[in-house]
Amino acid sequence: MTAATPTIADIERAAHRIADAVWHTPLLYSSWLSRAIDAHVWLKIEAVQPTGSYKVRGALNALTVLVEQQPNVRSIVTASAGNHGLAVAWAAKRLGLDARVFVPATAPDVKKSAIANLGATVIESPSYEAAEERGQREAVERGTLYVSPYSHPDVIAGAGTVALEMFADEPALDAVVVPLGGGGLLSGTAIVARRGGRDVVVVGAEAEASPVFTSALAAGEVVTVNVEPTLADGLAGNMERDSRTFGIVRDLVDHVALVAESSIALAMRELMRRERLIVEGSGAAGVGALLQRGLPISGRHVGVILTGRNVDPEVIASVSTR
Repeated sequence: MTAATPTIADIERAAHRIADAVWHTPLLYSSWLSRAIDAHVWLKIEAVQPTGSYKVRGALNALTVLVEQQPNVRSIVTASAGNHGLAVAWAAKRLGLDARVFVPATAPDVKKSAIANLGATVIESPSYEAAEERGQREAVERGTLYVSPYSHPDVIAGAGTVALEMFADEPALDAVVVPLGGGGLLSGTAIVARRGGRDVVVVGAEAEASPVFTSALAAGEVVTVNVEPTLADGLAGNMERDSRTFGIVRDLVDHVALVAESSIALAMRELMRRERLIVEGSGAAGVGALLQRGLPISGRHVGVILTGRNVDPEVIASVSTR
């Protein structure tokens, strides 16, 4: 395991470690978004990854490091709203590990069935918080490793490889907008963005229905919030009280935007209509934040991460006809 807070060197090593198994994903210039917000906007399309989301990067990096350091390891436990569990199941199968994935009962069926189809055991809990608590407890009881979907340093380092690619493909980027749930992707992105003292505006896009970081930053510490139903199910749920992502986001991120449900739905619909892209609610949160306007990015070169595509068909139908 890397140090408590990953460094740019950790992220670069992660990129080398996972290069043969994950895609260097496209960075697509969006003319309509650029006109809409008076900036230059590129979309980082992580939805084309093997498991349909960027989460495969962190999961594969963390499990590969684990196997390198503990060759006798046979099983792992995790909790997930869906995409991380799917990524862990994929990486575990690749590395010959057994995986047990605790998920909230509200996780989309498309994610739960995909996890099971990869051979992992899926255990449902009433809520995301309950899934996380049960997963951590079982890891202790079984004497195995719990792989956090956001607070594990090797998961953060793997997630940061998204930003490495973005800045390599478009060096002019001076703003990034990142969907924000537990903060692993935003933390990794911020570490990359701050490399060499760059003048980059770093924005997290958080679902208004799950204002975890907005509340924590206001309080100066992690607090428990009331989580409402949201299209951005992958961003919903409270975070661990001692999550290392809180300090990274507090210190390195410029702004956290709360994204309304209507804006998430609009982003999903417009990405389908304008770019012919299927993006789940969590993945569209960054575009939703742009469409709400008010971010300090006018005239900048903005990279927005579309984190995943794993959404039930019924949700697609509902959003497209609103």
